[in-house]
Amino acid sequence: MYELMPLPLSAGVLEEYGGGEGLRAELKETGCQGVEAIWAQEPIPEDFPRELAVGYHLTFFTDWLDLYREDRGMLLEKYGSLEEARRFYGGLGAEFLMETYRADLARARKLGVRYVVFHVSDVSIEEGYTYRWRHSSEEVVDAAAEVVNALLGKEEASLDFLLENLWWPGLTMTDPDLTERLLEGIRSPSKGIMLDTGHLMNTNTGLASQQEGIAYIHRMLDAHGGLCRHIRGIHLHQSLSGAYVRGHTGAVPANLPQDCLEQYGVNYRHIQKIDRHQPWTAPEAASIVERLRPDYLTHELAAVSAGERRNAIIRQRKTVRTGLPSVPPPPPR
Repeated sequence: MYELMPLPLSAGVLEEYGGGEGLRAELKETGCQGVEAIWAQEPIPEDFPRELAVGYHLTFFTDWLDLYREDRGMLLEKYGSLEEARRFYGGLGAEFLMETYRADLARARKLGVRYVVFHVSDVSIEEGYTYRWRHSSEEVVDAAAEVVNALLGKEEASLDFLLENLWWPGLTMTDPDLTERLLEGIRSPSKGIMLDTGHLMNTNTGLASQQEGIAYIHRMLDAHGGLCRHIRGIHLHQSLSGAYVRGHTGAVPANLPQDCLEQYGVNYRHIQKIDRHQPWTAPEAASIVERLRPDYLTHELAAVSAGERRNAIIRQRKTVRTGLPSVPPPPPR
């Protein structure tokens, strides 16, 4: 099992660690064997040690289905004009979306990672506040399967393609029939699931403690039965945000900016209050890792600095190791 930390591939972030050698030392300090990288919209730093990139989180748009369908009516409703929609996304149309994904998958392959992660969800800024969905989960997973099939084509699987759950329409890991529908819709033998524990907790706003969250996750895994064999990785964190969701959703805020990019910034801070990415401190959380024995375990924790990220990872690893029997080290790369 690889234990990893998430890392934006930016020169600024790498500088926080003192360059490539500093990053190696940081990983040793935290007990991790590598990183789950994500492109930072800039050239990948030359001194980033490529062999440390075990995983790669593909670029994603939270609100992509209408862009993919080229639904002019919905785009005009959301953005006022196609020019404004183009400014928001950086382009328009299904081919623009696919080229964005292809370019990012090419970066992942060039790094030589073992797996990539792909979000399967769709939510607009408005829906993130109202919690009234414009598209069904079935629509989202069917379109996601189309995208993945077109993206991977007929290539031999050279890396694991892992589908991540969220709490918006799409793959939520609360409905086994929907999970099976997605998996059956994707042809590639490299398909699998990246279970995000905090995202799964966000589907239940009634959770009041970490212990309740752990029990809920196990209930959802029980419901999935044999489908759990597809879970190859875990994004490990906990999120107890039900009180916030109950108090801050149901309507779009009256003071939301009119500009779409400004709206996105305000909405992003709102999402961060829902999706907490806090370290587990309840030792019972180890039972999730022990049950699934994933190939990849990413400590996906909120942090504003390298030091804060280090402390959060060490804290969560200590929690998990308290209840987790020893596991084999990852194979050499």
